[in-house]
Amino acid sequence: MLTPASRSVIICVSSFLLVFTTCGTVFSFGVYQDLYQSMSREPGNPFTGASPAAIDVIGTLSVAFMTIAAPLATAWTKRFSPRIVISLGTAFFFLSAMLASFSTQLWQFILTQGLMAGLGTCFAYMPAVTVAPTWYGPRRGLALGIIMSGTGVGGLVWAPALQALNAEVGFRNGLRISGGISTFLLLIGGIFIDWDPVSKARLELENARLKAAAGKSWKYSLVSLWNVPLVDWRIARSSKFSAQLLASFLQSAAYYTPVFFFSAYAKTLGYSAKQGANFIAINNACNAIGKIAFGMIADRFGRINMLLFTTVVSAVASFGFWLPSTLVPSLASGQGLFITYTITYGIFASAYVSLFPTSLVELFGPQNFASVNGILYMARGLATLFGTPTAGALLRGSDHLTDPSGYLHMSIMVGALLAGASVGVVWVRMEWKRGP
Repeated sequence: MLTPASRSVIICVSSFLLVFTTCGTVFSFGVYQDLYQSMSREPGNPFTGASPAAIDVIGTLSVAFMTIAAPLATAWTKRFSPRIVISLGTAFFFLSAMLASFSTQLWQFILTQGLMAGLGTCFAYMPAVTVAPTWYGPRRGLALGIIMSGTGVGGLVWAPALQALNAEVGFRNGLRISGGISTFLLLIGGIFIDWDPVSKARLELENARLKAAAGKSWKYSLVSLWNVPLVDWRIARSSKFSAQLLASFLQSAAYYTPVFFFSAYAKTLGYSAKQGANFIAINNACNAIGKIAFGMIADRFGRINMLLFTTVVSAVASFGFWLPSTLVPSLASGQGLFITYTITYGIFASAYVSLFPTSLVELFGPQNFASVNGILYMARGLATLFGTPTAGALLRGSDHLTDPSGYLHMSIMVGALLAGASVGVVWVRMEWKRGP
């Protein structure tokens, strides 16, 4: 019989593995963005003539649906079990890679490598970040930081690995190999995920009442599929909820754009495709460091305080490092600024992602966490659908493949959105200080 402490460690490791596999792969899409953009200039392939914005739809959908379907994923995690939902996500993730490897047109990649991968990520990722916070008390920030660092560690491993696979065996075989490895890792990680004893007992009682009210078991199962619990109206009407919704929407609209375009932008500064993939890896390594470090710091100095600090620094870094790197005439100066931005953005912007779910427990209480978490994650997914394609469209009409200045408007947009998110977090902090 495992002790609660042992179970907590197993939950942390298993959740880390799920995040490492799903988010690590999705956050390495910049490797494919760069490859597909290069292929768009060549005849006779699925991406011939495609714009950066059109190609970016693939990565955007994979990230957006990672959270848009969050209300369903969290509801099913409560109604059925985390393992069942993770198994569904594993199936989607496997099929997305296999079907994408046989795709011959851009829209097919959008559906498979984009939409299906996003749903697979959601159904494997959301149970982990929904269940894990219930296991930890005072050290919740550190635990979630370690779990969410799987995104950064995953990107550190997956980005160079995918680039090497594409170079050695071609992107189609690379998709098949990475899909098989991902499936194995998700199966291992999903075995051990479960609710903490208190939450499990409460959910069993709640589900028993619902089942008794529904009558026949098939009717209960059918109702459970689409019965997504909405946020309590009193919470939804509160200024606290509105503030968190605004801040998280703006932050998510900005967050993924640099990650997806790091590799392509690096090439405009004179780096090779392999070196461009290394920028993704460096950013993801800093991502992991930031999540763990600020998770520990947040447990001591406050999660909302660190949410504000990291968002402000992310905005300052975008205006202070990325934007100037698009304008300086010297490639060496541009490279120095971009390296600084890659590291700074990786450390500070990523911390928001791990601090976000812990802040929800602090703001709305553990009893409202699952429903609030699902709705706000869905809003973050919708923000991604707006932000990243819009940023990609700003490259149209510019010599984006060879000139750093082509990314000027993109860097301004990212900085402005993060500045707006900072204002939103200031509002969140004011409402939090004000109390219930």
